[in-house]
Amino acid sequence: MTPLEQFLHRAEALLARVEAVLPPAVPREPDWKRSFAFRWRKRASGGGKFLQPVLHASSIRLEDLHHVDAQKRQIEQNTRQFVLRRPANNVLLTGARGTGKSSLIKACLNGFASEGLRLIEVDKSDLADLPDIVDLVAGRPERFVVFCDDLSFEEGEAGYKALKVALDGSIAAQSDNVLIYATSNRRHLMPEKQSDNAGYRHGEDGDLHPGETVEERISLSERFGLWLSFYPFRQDDYLGIAAHWLASFGCTPQQIEAARPEALQWALQRGSRSGRVAWQFAKDYAGRLPENGNNE
Repeated sequence: MTPLEQFLHRAEALLARVEAVLPPAVPREPDWKRSFAFRWRKRASGGGKFLQPVLHASSIRLEDLHHVDAQKRQIEQNTRQFVLRRPANNVLLTGARGTGKSSLIKACLNGFASEGLRLIEVDKSDLADLPDIVDLVAGRPERFVVFCDDLSFEEGEAGYKALKVALDGSIAAQSDNVLIYATSNRRHLMPEKQSDNAGYRHGEDGDLHPGETVEERISLSERFGLWLSFYPFRQDDYLGIAAHWLASFGCTPQQIEAARPEALQWALQRGSRSGRVAWQFAKDYAGRLPENGNNE
């Protein structure tokens, strides 16, 4: 190692020791007027974390989501209560992939942004920063939904306990202008194993007592006041969603009818009749049509 390399190595080690004893950087106020949606990001230079405005947020609307009417009514009502400063619940959306869980949250933002709703997307790896995010927005007049997409945990992950505390477990009161909306393919957010049954035992009186492991798994999902479950679509539902998106891309009724066999083949190849698959098919099919719109 050259003298210069030795110097640089020692300088880096010194900087690391100094950074370890310095207080964490205070997140800067974002430009709230630039967007309705934000992401929690870490600066590449190591200068702390911040809310990054999303300049081109999803434009999906509640009207674009079909065959999830019951779930749509519930989350729309909960969000309306929230923006009206009435009591409202944190929401957990679980179930089949591609059925509109994330899209429903984005559509709520577009439906209520004019009434002061804002969305903050937080990665699972950054859930430990939830107290900082809440402190950053606590004095704002807007209403904030913290959005955690595709949430699931493995054993021992730090974000699990951080989310649990943020939902309902801290000595600090929850901020009344923040809710958490999360999506997951797992109802209890953690893997369920056959070995968990070993935590059950029979008492002397014959009662069955749940093991602590199972109780721990359930305790996080129970902290969400509203649960919305999503299920795989039937064939007709899938075709209806595909037709909606084909129409949005300018296809004629005749072209939409002619697309049905290909839509079914597309779903068969993907092994799923989901809203996401229907949207992907519509993009492919409409994109292959001649520019004059003639499918012949």
